[in-house]
Amino acid sequence: MAKLQLFIKAVYAGFMIGIGGIVYLSLENKVIGSLLFSFGLLTIVTQGFALYTGRIGFIKSPRELLDMLIIIAGNFAGTFLTAILAKAAHLNISTAELVIKKLDNSVWNIFFLAVFCGVMMYLAIDNFNKSKNHLFVIAPVMIFILSGFEHSIADMFYFHLAGAYEVKAVLYLGVMLLGNGIGAVLFRNLVKFGSLE
Repeated sequence: MAKLQLFIKAVYAGFMIGIGGIVYLSLENKVIGSLLFSFGLLTIVTQGFALYTGRIGFIKSPRELLDMLIIIAGNFAGTFLTAILAKAAHLNISTAELVIKKLDNSVWNIFFLAVFCGVMMYLAIDNFNKSKNHLFVIAPVMIFILSGFEHSIADMFYFHLAGAYEVKAVLYLGVMLLGNGIGAVLFRNLVKFGSLE
């Protein structure tokens, strides 16, 4: 039952990231779009939903990797649901150009951009947990979007909306997931190492 609840919370989180993606794509002003995108993560944090990029930096043992796989599956399902509903509603948004740009990038560039995003997501959650200040959630989201960093779950939504399911798209999503995870875990450990006296 606990695993099912985790999956459902992950579906909710994926859905909210999809909502963030919709509002971002709907606006020409990318600064405002990135600001409003952060509502998705704010909702996830305050409601206790399960987002891969928000949790991977806080795992304490290899056993928790199974939970990460459940969360990834739920996030995938949630972003898929949002994309299906967006298409059914005939929203005037498109990710085709965005997805082509991502897939034209080299795998190493994608990886490093994902690492940067992992750091931003770790800081968003860690700083919020310590301060309960919503600005610490909003700012990192705006930074990773405006900097072009790769957020694996947001990219799931963009790929779903574009119908990008070819082998290269799946490979790139895997690289993004790995990069996000490495960025978050590596930065957490560097902070811990730096705080040792």
